[in-house]
Amino acid sequence: MGKVARRLGLLALTAFALWLAGLALFASTVLPSAIEDDQTTTDAIVVLTGGSERLPVGLDLLARGLGRKLFLSGVGVEVTLDDLRAAIVDVPENLRGRVVLGHAALDTVGNAEETAHWLATEHFTSLRLVTAAYHMPRSLVEFRAAMPDVRIIAHPVFPGSVKQREWWMWKGTARLIAEEYSKFLVAWLRRTLSPVNVEALAAPLFALPPGPSSSTPSPSSTGETR
Repeated sequence: MGKVARRLGLLALTAFALWLAGLALFASTVLPSAIEDDQTTTDAIVVLTGGSERLPVGLDLLARGLGRKLFLSGVGVEVTLDDLRAAIVDVPENLRGRVVLGHAALDTVGNAEETAHWLATEHFTSLRLVTAAYHMPRSLVEFRAAMPDVRIIAHPVFPGSVKQREWWMWKGTARLIAEEYSKFLVAWLRRTLSPVNVEALAAPLFALPPGPSSSTPSPSSTGETR
């Protein structure tokens, strides 16, 4: 019985060490630290709810002509554009006709499925994905699996409350990134083990088309979750 317990303990320690090493790799190389492409035009700009900075960024991209329509995925069932004015930002009158609210998604998987359905109805084949930097890797896994033929450009947002550069020194940020890493692992394994989606996941996480690029400084501290 003692040998079994020791072996189980060693196995648990090994698993934790591997998870810890993966976390460090995820935080240093997988999480985006800059916007690699803020010039390429896509059919749609897709914003995932979950942070107050995301929609203003998406609206700015729409105003700049980088997308034909903006799709806000994961909005509450009864939420309207007017409700967004009080909660997040006022949608300018000249853009309101190009903003579409998605009410079906409850999580990242739902975001991907809801967006895939909307893109198909619009006959769109490309999108710029706007979400928090810490949420981007998992979002790309789900979006690429749900729509493997759609061109996706990552447009991470860097919440001022997330100290991404020195994440291990900040309890809230460390917890947020550790949780997101664990969710990312689950999503990646689930999609990779599905034969239908393996090809879609073969591309690098941040494979972006060549073109002008612009860097955004990494932020600082924790707060929003998804």
